[in-house]
Amino acid sequence: MEPFAFLIHPIDVRRDVARKYPLLGLLPERVLEWLLTHREPLAVAEMRGIRSVTGATTHGWLIGCPLSPRQFLELPLEFVYGRMEECGRIAEALGAKILGLGAFTSVVGDGGITLARRLSIAVTTGNSYTVATAIEGTREAARLMGIELATASAAVVGASGSIGATCAELLARDVARVALIGRSQTRLQTVFERLQKLGKAAVTLHTNVAEGLREADVVVTVSSAAEAIVEPEFLKRGAVVCDVARPRDVSIRVARERNDVLVIEGGVVQVPGAMECLQIGTNKPFNFGFPPKTAYACMSETMALALEGRYESFTLGKEVHVKQVDEITEICTRHGFRLAGFRSFERAVSEDEIERIRKRAGR
Repeated sequence: MEPFAFLIHPIDVRRDVARKYPLLGLLPERVLEWLLTHREPLAVAEMRGIRSVTGATTHGWLIGCPLSPRQFLELPLEFVYGRMEECGRIAEALGAKILGLGAFTSVVGDGGITLARRLSIAVTTGNSYTVATAIEGTREAARLMGIELATASAAVVGASGSIGATCAELLARDVARVALIGRSQTRLQTVFERLQKLGKAAVTLHTNVAEGLREADVVVTVSSAAEAIVEPEFLKRGAVVCDVARPRDVSIRVARERNDVLVIEGGVVQVPGAMECLQIGTNKPFNFGFPPKTAYACMSETMALALEGRYESFTLGKEVHVKQVDEITEICTRHGFRLAGFRSFERAVSEDEIERIRKRAGR
């Protein structure tokens, strides 16, 4: 099988820079960001040992794009596209046949469409498998929290967007009620009519986030808001919240003030085989923030497409359809990718911790 590449970038600038250059971590964040704009993209690590249960193998590279989350949103779009194209050229030179977009590289601009036009290799945002694992993770988290989905109320924040509408349709297969929350009543009405045709869950529309979340046992939030819009006082006791949005929709106050709700950021994915991630030039382990042999869902989509020999731009743009989610789920399952745990506010969450949250919620 042909290799892949995947774009990464600093999430917490001070922490990530200080990990390699401790003294630089003392500088103000804006100074560090200025320094980043003068750094060149480069391949930072190689991923080896990825072996499908079918016997297929692949390997790939992590390409570092030296921009912070804020810079992806604030710098001129053409500058950002230029940096991402430089990363893509590195991937091409290394021999990768498909390039996955991580974190804000999949959010900025048109969701990879322009980048794919500029490169000779396939590009995928990984959002199809991100949605798949978000829904699967929400289902599993609800089970661990003692929530019976068949009688539960769900809410989708950002339901007027394509990804939110797809999440709502997938959730509507399982729950009794779905609250659609978004800024546009007209666009929410379109999603409402789409779900009504399914004839399963009762559906309500809300343009007020607090109102829409009031009765929700499970929440999936995928808005395009620039700042956090889910506050502690909005959430029902014992609720499960899956925050797929970047920037994050759920306020950090929820982590500090609500120890009776469970917030997850989609699912941690177990990669088939004995994957190892090694720094280029040193062969030392490279830590991209996940436990060994696990990966982001978007990264896993890229790997699975390489294992499948599908060197195509599978997920591009701002739209994700149920058909795509079902297809990538089938592909990933066939190759042995599986849900392996949860993360919350950039850290792992154990089942013991979930049990403590459940008890505090009185379930």
